[in-house]
Formats: sequence, C-alpha cells, structure tokens
Amino acid sequence: MSQSLPSVMRAVQLDEPMGELTLREIPLPRPGANQVLICMAAAPFNPSDIGAMAGSTFSGVRKYPFTPGIEGSGRVVEAGTGFMPRLLNGRRVACSAMPTGEGTYAEYMVTSANLCVPLFRNVSMEQGAMLVVNPLTALAIFKIAQRGKHRAIVNTAAASALGGMILRLGKRYNIPIIHIVRRQEQVDLVRRRGGEFILNSGDNDFVENLRVTAHKLQATLLLDAIGGTMTQQLAEAAPYDSTILLYSHLSRKNIETDSHVWIAKNLHAHGWLLSNWMATKNMIQKLGLARQAQSLLGTDLGSPVHKRIPLSAAQQGFEAYIHNMTAGKILLLANPQEVALDG
Repeated sequence: MSQSLPSVMRAVQLDEPMGELTLREIPLPRPGANQVLICMAAAPFNPSDIGAMAGSTFSGVRKYPFTPGIEGSGRVVEAGTGFMPRLLNGRRVACSAMPTGEGTYAEYMVTSANLCVPLFRNVSMEQGAMLVVNPLTALAIFKIAQRGKHRAIVNTAAASALGGMILRLGKRYNIPIIHIVRRQEQVDLVRRRGGEFILNSGDNDFVENLRVTAHKLQATLLLDAIGGTMTQQLAEAAPYDSTILLYSHLSRKNIETDSHVWIAKNLHAHGWLLSNWMATKNMIQKLGLARQAQSLLGTDLGSPVHKRIPLSAAQQGFEAYIHNMTAGKILLLANPQEVALDG
C-alpha cells in the first residue's frame, strides 16, 4: 500500500434495514484485479439509496453492516491489476458502487474500474457525484423511447430530480411527457419547470384523465417508478400495445394488477435496471453516453444542491432528504479538500 494512504478510514454504516446511519472507523480496503481505490469527494442521497437502505437488493441477500451509497465522485488513488485501473489512476471520476460491495458514503471506496467515468475538466466533483444514477437513466429512457418509436411518455414520480431531467429532455427531443405527481404543490413545481401535461394521482378522476391524455398523445411508453396499485392504474390508462417500464418501487409494495387488462390490450411489462442496460453496451457506447451526460450537466441533466453536509451528519441529512425530496440534492462531503480543489 502507498505510504501516503492511511491504514484506516471513516465510513457510514448501516446495521439493519432502515436503521441508524453510524460513522465508524474501519480498515482501508485494497483494490483487486480490475478494481480501483477512490478517495471519495461527494455522494448524494437518491430514491434508489432509500430502497437499498430498506434492504432491497438485486444481487442476493444484503449482509450487515454495510456502507450505503450508490453513486459519487472522487479521485483514483490506487489501481489494481489491469489496463483500465492503470488508465484511471490519478484521475477524477464519477463512480458507482459494486452491487455486492461497499458504497460511496465513506472516505474511500473500492469499486470496479468499469463503474468509473473520467470527468471532464469543466465538470466539478459535486456535479460528477450526481452523474450516474439520474442523468444516465434519463438518457437511457429516451434511447428506449426512440428505438421503440414511442410518440410520447408517461412519467411517474415526476417531481423528482429525474423527473426534471425527463421533462427537459422531452423538450430537447420533442417528445411530449405526461407528468404524474401526488400533491398539488408538486403540480405547481412541475408547472414552474415548464411541464404541460401534469396529473395528480390523488384526484378522483386521475385514471380517466390519464387515459384520455395518453390516447390523445399516443403515450405508449409508461415509466413506473412506484409499483403497488400504480401499475394497474397505468395499465388501465395505457393505449393498446403499450410498454410499462418497471424501474423502481418507491411504494415498497408489490405490483397489484389485473392480467385481463394486459391480455386484452396486448401490454408489455419490462423490468429495467440501469446497470443491466449499461452491461449490454460496448465500451464505445458507454463512453459516448458518459460524454453526452457530462455535456448536459449544466443544462438538461443538472441537479440543484440543497445542502452539503459532512459524513458525521449522514443520519440528519438522510432524514432531511426523505422529508423533502423535491427540495434538491443533499450531498455528503467525504473529503471536502477534494471538492475544494475544483475551485
């Protein structure tokens, strides 16, 4: 190990689903083959992090304690064996955690070199910390829409940071978006962002209004971030031969649906995970998506930052985030000096 690196580090850990986030001192990890060690700069809270902290995992049974955090940014300070780790050594990167590894809410993290994106010089560590989960998901959705020749899109959880990106990309690509939110203040928020077709799922006539609007615009790609009863509501409103993309389950409830509706309307359900979708792309395609995402961080794919807090305040920051997720991102600053170097 390099003499400039410590033998221990501070990391936020979780001992049980939705338990207290606790800052501990643990041994510094070492990168293996095709892995890198990153001195973390910043990491955000995302809705997907809430699912992970609640115990959801797409890679088997969650082992505790573990360090949460799906994405972040930092500087590669040690490279494992392999061409990509050596190429990234010393570089500023956006990164995501390995599905079975420790997360980004720590001073250092080991991850696969394939889960790192070198940052443009004009992209700050703060912007880079929010590059992977939402921007790449938003771009992927429009690639899927264009390939499937969908004329319009229905988007649930439209008041979120991702919802704002989908709204702006819809305008860029001239694809109408039907925005679904839960409360009147979220209707007002999406309208201020420039949304045109906005529906409140709490209204008594929500499903009928969605059906009428979806048929009028031929919105045959419906993005389901909610699960539970929302999936059936989308199915009832969807035009014939539509696709419902199941990409999150914010309700934390299993899908409730009537198979007769799906059969009669020839509907298609697709489970979708960004990491699985990215795994189907070759290196050139991945680099192209990363470059496109970085080029749009200052406009369509930007996320406002609400608060910046130290690792020691992770629990307070998480509580603030889940109580007002539309206020903007809350960033954990693992090594503030890495963020300051951007200035």
